[in-house]
Amino acid sequence: MARETDLLKAYELSQQANEHFDLTDNKQQRTLLQLAEQLDALDALSVGDLKQLAIEEQAPLEFRLAVKLVDSKRFVRTIEQPIKVGVVFAMWGEHNRLNPKQAQNPNGEDSLRVKADQLAWITKDSQVSWQLYPVDDGCPHDSAGIASGIVKTLEHPERVSVVRLEDYVHTTEGPLANLTSVDDSRKGGAIVLGCQKALEDDAEVVVYTDADNSVHLGQLGLLLKPYLTENKQVALGNRKHPESILVKQEERWGVGIKTLRHMQRMIGEQIFTQGIKDTQAAFKLYSRDALEVILRNPTVYDFSFDTDWILAAMEYNKSITTVPFAFIDSAAESASIVQGPMTTWYTLLEGLVKAVRARHASYSRDMARVFDEEIHSHKDLELLIDKLPTELANVDDKSLGDPSIMSPNQMKAWIKQARLDAVQS
Repeated sequence: MARETDLLKAYELSQQANEHFDLTDNKQQRTLLQLAEQLDALDALSVGDLKQLAIEEQAPLEFRLAVKLVDSKRFVRTIEQPIKVGVVFAMWGEHNRLNPKQAQNPNGEDSLRVKADQLAWITKDSQVSWQLYPVDDGCPHDSAGIASGIVKTLEHPERVSVVRLEDYVHTTEGPLANLTSVDDSRKGGAIVLGCQKALEDDAEVVVYTDADNSVHLGQLGLLLKPYLTENKQVALGNRKHPESILVKQEERWGVGIKTLRHMQRMIGEQIFTQGIKDTQAAFKLYSRDALEVILRNPTVYDFSFDTDWILAAMEYNKSITTVPFAFIDSAAESASIVQGPMTTWYTLLEGLVKAVRARHASYSRDMARVFDEEIHSHKDLELLIDKLPTELANVDDKSLGDPSIMSPNQMKAWIKQARLDAVQS
């Protein structure tokens, strides 16, 4: 009887939930947590019951997000031994998203305050403690100064440590020794520094996320579960998993994105053939043991650091798993939009080539050579993004990277033809 009663309550809550979720709306952030608490209180229902209800009723987005939070919260409550978690994110051009939404700041997310509230919620009355590390990556708008001002207004300001990368680049030792200037970092240097600080503060694990509200940190338990129950040293959020919730503005890319991904997966063969398809998701957990080897000698300090770190974990035999989670794209202030999406993609591919060679990984040497010879800047990728070779036209995502579908030599010919077409037009 109790189960039927709770199922009815859960169904009623699903019918009242919002179809959409606005990352800039603090009220929606609060009502989401309230919904999660109401669902969590339905003791007769398992997380599986709630997931099934969400599927059967094609539940609204807010309800499905709340189920993810319940899953996370219930695991966190089972943790019996104290564990300290460091949470790191980089800030470059985050002056708008750090501040609340206002008429003159329509994309404001109040993101630092929201993150602190989310971490406080998920860890309340648990064995999990946390410290948040926002790291200024040389932001021209002084994100660190803005963040420091916000910290003073938080309920627990001592749990947030704002850091500036420029204060730490002039060193001849440690993982930042090869970073000569803050201008040479594109996110990766800031994340390295944040992880350093977390390890110095005795964090057992470090979670990396983004500066926006795209990932609800109330999902922390989803990353902690494989670490604590399966001894996985690296847990990678996977937005492509069937159980993930993904609200993403894919229209930012042209049809040629399949070409770039095909190239990426051939070059990053060792990663992608092991079922890791979402290398760039900003929701990852690294154990202290994994980070200590990863940070010995980072290959890159830019947007491509994710693949370098995954390859380093593989090089040192650190166990890796992937985790489904909820992600809502925060595109309006994205660095990939500000700096140009093909600039970001060029950085990702160039860094991947460097990493597979430095980490002695298995990779398509032919495709890496084609990249070296034919792709010299983001401008070369811009010639490819709005057209698609016939070989890839009907290929599904899981088959991208298979050289039998389109070989490196065929890719080379396609790139040359695209360059010729551009000249003739």
